[in-house]
Amino acid sequence: MKTPYKNIYNVLKLNRFIVLAVVVFAFLASTLSVWMAFTTHKSALNNAFAINTDGSIIPLKLVTQKENFRVEALAHLELFHTYFYNIDASNYERNLEKALWLGNSSIDNLYRQKKADGVYNRLLQYSLVQKVLSIDSRIIENNGSYSFTTTTIFEINRGSIIDTYELVSTGNLIMVNRNFPNNPHGLLITDYFENTLKKLNNEN
Repeated sequence: MKTPYKNIYNVLKLNRFIVLAVVVFAFLASTLSVWMAFTTHKSALNNAFAINTDGSIIPLKLVTQKENFRVEALAHLELFHTYFYNIDASNYERNLEKALWLGNSSIDNLYRQKKADGVYNRLLQYSLVQKVLSIDSRIIENNGSYSFTTTTIFEINRGSIIDTYELVSTGNLIMVNRNFPNNPHGLLITDYFENTLKKLNNEN
């Protein structure tokens, strides 16, 4: 008994289908490879890699990280200087307590020094109002560490007399865990120091 031959047209159709399937698959694979290579390249341009203490590689998004850090740092410094210097007899305890959350022992030591010098007693005794007018901070990066210089303009209202002062303070910033609402920006002021304090000429 003779083996019947397959229809030549069916064989050609099957071969054409296989060829088309292979071509389509190869095209999709090539497109996926190009896309993955482009994505990896783009990601590499915006990232740096650091070696952790256990030898693992940590990707760091440099551009975004620096931009976010600057915004957080400026907000943190403004918050601290507002709490620490915008005080009166009714709010100074509450504001100073909030300010102490934003810095390390250097802030606490300054607070204790001011308290020993009678700054807050005079605030209560004479019902003084110390109001912050402006806060201007400049952040400096040096090998991954951050320092700042802040110029704070504030006035002290003594009733019939209003004196305006300019305070220039410096310090460093380190990153810590966020603690909402006590430390919403996840930063801590260290080595804080009041460099200069001068009285400004009043226009009135």
